[in-house]
Amino acid sequence: MIGITKRSVWRWAWLPMLLCAAVLWALQGRRWYALAVASAQDDQQWPELVLTPYLSGLENPVQLTHAGDGSGRVFVVEQAGRIRIARDGVLLPTPFLDISDRLACCGERGLLSVAFPRDYATKGRFYVDYTDRTGTTIVARYHLGQNLDTADPASEEVVLTVAQPFANHNGGQLAFGPLDGYLYIGMGDGGSGGDPQNHGQNPASLLGKMLRIDVEAGLQPYGVPPTNPFAQTPGYRAEIWALGLRNPWRFSFDREKGDLYIGDVGQEQYEEIDLQPASSSGGENYGWRIMEGGHCYRSQDCDQTGLVLPVAEYDHSRGCSVAGGVVYRGGTYPRMQGIYLYGDYCSGRIWGLRQRGGQWQSLELLDTAHRINSFGEDEVGNAYVVDYGGNIYLLADTMLATPTATASVTPEPTVSPTSTPTLTDVPTRTVLFERPIFLPIVLKQWAASALPSSRK
Repeated sequence: MIGITKRSVWRWAWLPMLLCAAVLWALQGRRWYALAVASAQDDQQWPELVLTPYLSGLENPVQLTHAGDGSGRVFVVEQAGRIRIARDGVLLPTPFLDISDRLACCGERGLLSVAFPRDYATKGRFYVDYTDRTGTTIVARYHLGQNLDTADPASEEVVLTVAQPFANHNGGQLAFGPLDGYLYIGMGDGGSGGDPQNHGQNPASLLGKMLRIDVEAGLQPYGVPPTNPFAQTPGYRAEIWALGLRNPWRFSFDREKGDLYIGDVGQEQYEEIDLQPASSSGGENYGWRIMEGGHCYRSQDCDQTGLVLPVAEYDHSRGCSVAGGVVYRGGTYPRMQGIYLYGDYCSGRIWGLRQRGGQWQSLELLDTAHRINSFGEDEVGNAYVVDYGGNIYLLADTMLATPTATASVTPEPTVSPTSTPTLTDVPTRTVLFERPIFLPIVLKQWAASALPSSRK
């Protein structure tokens, strides 16, 4: 038996104190991170974006998303008909799903998106949007195969078909609403140019609309939520959630607030971002083809009664095809918190959009050489850029702490209801690490200060 001496007691007496200090530091670090977020927002600081390579070797990727199943995997849709899985930044060699034998590609056709319902982890089924060999839009359900990393291509259950009169403006985005659990489907106006058949304003057509259907209640082929705005309106398709869209190629929900952001690709002059707040009961008319952006389309004057104008737009001197983005809700970059990030396929520019004091502000944050097709999120809220050339990039801020001054402002997209205000330098606060990385250093810093320092 080993005896206990005063010396041995003294040798280990420091351990409880050290552990307590570590716990206090971790808790204080989380408080400081929260203060950093508030600081970045209150001081109206914008992030300084950088792109970090994440995946390469993809074939015409059009979407990145996650399954919400706790696996940490990301799923990348390749337009030619495959869904790929990446785990810890490594692309798996075997596709999750390959349905290239049943679709038309490419241009604006092909496999365009995948969406996973809330209970995917238990049910193992998911949904895709693609155009078949006749050019018809197909929304279909698939099931898992032999393991979690492969789906069964023979398990297809067609949920919805929509005939397309032309090869372009197919829309193609699917997403489950974070608050209601229904499936949202972005449908383009049918194509050609200028919406020659006026689908955007035709209540009897599913084209040029945002649809909302119930695919998880066991109804065949789907159910219409009774709270859809036109469920009981004669002359309207009950599936319509919003109308007046040209080509809502990419839309997304703010995972924290539930607001819906829609990137609607423009015709001749303007690209736009539309917003539907989480409190909305649906039925918004976003104006196409009466309006293009916030402007009358091919006319000096038009009746704007009942129309919902975009919260941001830019003209074709800045790009030619908007790629709707995501609201950053990750935990790494305080200055990015709550900012909607979107871009343009033609120019490679990336903008940030946020609301301050009831006004929308938009600022160009990065100018790249990439063909930005879409943006995506992983399970923890990291944001990614999808380059149609075959690469995926992680979006990051150059600093975890807010800098001493905002970057110089370059010309930016106009916004509604007012233009982006001029930004000035504002005081900032130093942000400390969220959690300890080396205990002795952490204890020394913790003892030295109880609050973050401020500097200009």
